[in-house]
Amino acid sequence: MKKILLALSAVAALTGSASAADLAARPYTKAPPPMVAPSWTGFYIFGGAGGGIWDADTHTQTNPGAVPLTIDQRVGGDGWFGTVGAGYDWQFNGSWVAGVFADGQFGSLRGTLQDQSFGLTGKIKMEDAWAAGVRLGYLVAPNVYSYVNGGYSGSHWSGTNMLDLAGAPVGIHTNSFNRNGWFVGGGVENSLNIFGIAAPGWFMKTEYRAAYYNKKTINEFFDGVNTPIGTGITFNPWVQTVSTSLVYRFNWTGPAMKY
Repeated sequence: MKKILLALSAVAALTGSASAADLAARPYTKAPPPMVAPSWTGFYIFGGAGGGIWDADTHTQTNPGAVPLTIDQRVGGDGWFGTVGAGYDWQFNGSWVAGVFADGQFGSLRGTLQDQSFGLTGKIKMEDAWAAGVRLGYLVAPNVYSYVNGGYSGSHWSGTNMLDLAGAPVGIHTNSFNRNGWFVGGGVENSLNIFGIAAPGWFMKTEYRAAYYNKKTINEFFDGVNTPIGTGITFNPWVQTVSTSLVYRFNWTGPAMKY
C-alpha cells in the first residue's frame, strides 16, 4: 500500500511540474487596442459627372409693357455635365459632420425656347453653373456619410437662333444670359475601402440637387442690327441634377478619433 501511495505522489508531482512549465512558457499578450477611425475633419477635392433636366414656365409678352400675349406653358431640356469642387468638413459630437463647399458644372443641358405669338422656336441650353453652400449629415457607419445640403447658385444660358415651324431661320435671335438662385439637395459619401482593396483617402459620393433660378425676360432681336423686335419671353427655370464624383480627403490617414 505504501508503494502505491508513493507511486501516485510521484506521478502527481511530475504532472504538476509539467503543467507549471507549460504555463510559464506561454508568452504574455496585450489586449488589442480600441478600434479607431480617421476623422472626417479636413479639406477635400472632388470631380465627377452626371445628368440633369430642367423645366421653365414661359409666356410671350410685349416689351417693356409686360402685357401677356400668350398663355403660360412649360418647356424643358436635358443633358450631361462634368463637375469639380472642393470643401471642408468638421466632425463633431461623435458621428455628426458639417461642412462648407463650392463646385462648378460644365456641360450642356439642352432644350427648347418658344415664342408662341409668332410660332417661333429655338434651342437653348444651360452651359455651366456654380454653387456655394453648406451641408450637414450623420455617419451611418464610420466610413459612410449621409447628408443634406443647400446654398446659393448661379447659371449661364446660351443665346438662340429662332426658327419658323418649317425649321427655317427667320433672322431673329436672343442673347445669352446669367441667372442666380438657390439650391437644396442631398447625397451619400462612402470610403472606397471595399472588397479587400485599401484606398486611403479615396471616397465616392452620389448627390441629387434641385436649383431654382430667378425669372428672366429674354428679349428677341433682329439679326445684324441687334434691334429689339418688341416682344420678350419670360423664362423661370428649375434645374434638377444627379452626379457621382470621386473624392480625395487630405487628412484621412492623419489624426484619428475613438468611436
